[in-house]
Amino acid sequence: GMQSHLQALLSLYKLFCPEQVTISLPGKMKAYFKNSEGPWKAAIAAVRQRNQGPSPLSQAVFLGTSQPQSRKRKWNAQMVIPASSTNTNHLEEEREKNSVYLYSTNKSFPVEQLQTFPQLLQNLHRLEFPSQMGSVLTNPLLLHYMNCVKDECIYLRLYYWMGHILEEECTWCVVDNPYEEEFKSFLETVYKAECFLQEGFSACEEFLYKNLPLWDGFCCRSEILRLVSWIPLSTFSDIKSDLYDPLAQLFFTSSIYFKVIVLESLKELLQNWLNCNVIQVDSEVS
Repeated sequence: GMQSHLQALLSLYKLFCPEQVTISLPGKMKAYFKNSEGPWKAAIAAVRQRNQGPSPLSQAVFLGTSQPQSRKRKWNAQMVIPASSTNTNHLEEEREKNSVYLYSTNKSFPVEQLQTFPQLLQNLHRLEFPSQMGSVLTNPLLLHYMNCVKDECIYLRLYYWMGHILEEECTWCVVDNPYEEEFKSFLETVYKAECFLQEGFSACEEFLYKNLPLWDGFCCRSEILRLVSWIPLSTFSDIKSDLYDPLAQLFFTSSIYFKVIVLESLKELLQNWLNCNVIQVDSEVS
């Protein structure tokens, strides 16, 4: 049978290489690898102390007496959408090279140099996604590329990353969460990416279905209802139990303003369904 440590190890593999782990794993499990970076941090602190002299902070880290950051703060460090670039020095060196040489090589095109749509077209066959998939959300060219290649591995990487962020940062599931504005900004970024792709993310769909029954109808209201408008079409029974019923409880007990914006969100949901259905029919006819 599945053992807890094995599940924890497989969850790490599934997070970084989701295509390698095909089995389903529980969404919540105890963290077994909390201190994996401890030796590296201690070594870095020792080098810093040797080169710059002792400081109270470095001594505390080196000796292991400093207070560790909370798990919540660790996740909020990931709320910032990562940049595509991972090596600034390498980028500056590449920029100094002749652009003709870059187009003539068979090597992968650095995603940091992708600035224009013609560049995307000319390097479509040798472009690689960044190691941090979150950076795709704020890059229209990479969203174009994502729409073009339709690689299941890419969607899985984004699915696991986004699913973790949404679940851990859900504002109304944490008492006195001081990061509501950051969460709102993240939801807005996800919504803009969905509008660009003209389809919703499966991680958002699962997040909404799981957390709408707990929603108070006030926290991140406009952002949540915008995400609702991109839920993909499914069976009526699923939509009723997972979407309509939770919204109905809030609808009948809230103000006229809330009723209006809920109806507006559902109208946009219907429009998106119709648009997607028209595109699908056109493609089948073609």
